[in-house]
Amino acid sequence: MFTIGCHLSSAKGYLKMAQDAASIDGNTFQFFTRNPRGGKAKAIDPADVAAFHEYAADHGIATFLAHAPYTMNPAAAKPETRQFALELLTDDLMRMENTPGQLYNMHPGCHVGQGMEAGIELIADALNQVLTADQTTTVLLETMAGKGTEVGGRFEELAAIIERVERKEKMGVCLDTCHVWEAGYDIVGDLDGVLAEFDRIVGLDRLRAIHLNDSKNPIAAHKDRHERIGEGQIGLEALVAVTNHPALRDVPFFLETPQDDLAGWGREIALLREAHVG
Repeated sequence: MFTIGCHLSSAKGYLKMAQDAASIDGNTFQFFTRNPRGGKAKAIDPADVAAFHEYAADHGIATFLAHAPYTMNPAAAKPETRQFALELLTDDLMRMENTPGQLYNMHPGCHVGQGMEAGIELIADALNQVLTADQTTTVLLETMAGKGTEVGGRFEELAAIIERVERKEKMGVCLDTCHVWEAGYDIVGDLDGVLAEFDRIVGLDRLRAIHLNDSKNPIAAHKDRHERIGEGQIGLEALVAVTNHPALRDVPFFLETPQDDLAGWGREIALLREAHVG
């Protein structure tokens, strides 16, 4: 089944997000666990969660993707910033167990001048502190555009983090098409080659979600500027090829394209569904 959705506001709860997704023919969705710049998360309403499960089952919504706030940086140089990241991760993963078996996505972090190896070690250390044997949530590291001191702009960096994590079975990757393009991976001219490289370095079995975005910038720009589907430097044909690739067709897709309202994502979902094979 072709699983596609967009980024929704969690302010009104799980049920409303599922209803919004279904209203534009989506069968999954993504949301921030709290304000993307940080802050306290909204209290979870058990009645809302119960209503969500019932609605989701009736509308074919089996998977969603929760996104950590951008301010969470387990690779930070300052101990207090790393402690804040640990507290956020611990709280978010605890809250995720209200909806078992889902996906939680995080930007790996920025080493802020400490060096890539130090950043990788710090991220893995944070994950080793928060992952538990009984959690049902899979934590995804997102592929990054490689701007500044970001960790995760190369597949090798994600693989190095996962290699250092003790509970590897709790780990996966979210591939962002805009990010990998701007990091220098040619998904337009050599999608097969990029996926083969990902499989060799990380393993396609760890690819659990895809952020499907066009890019405002050319390949290897390292700037992270998302664009609407078909209106950027990647283009509709290449993005459709991503959704139809045999290795990716069972992976859920999430739109993070700049839109003014739900209708914009609805048009993109319709466009991609029409171009999807099978």
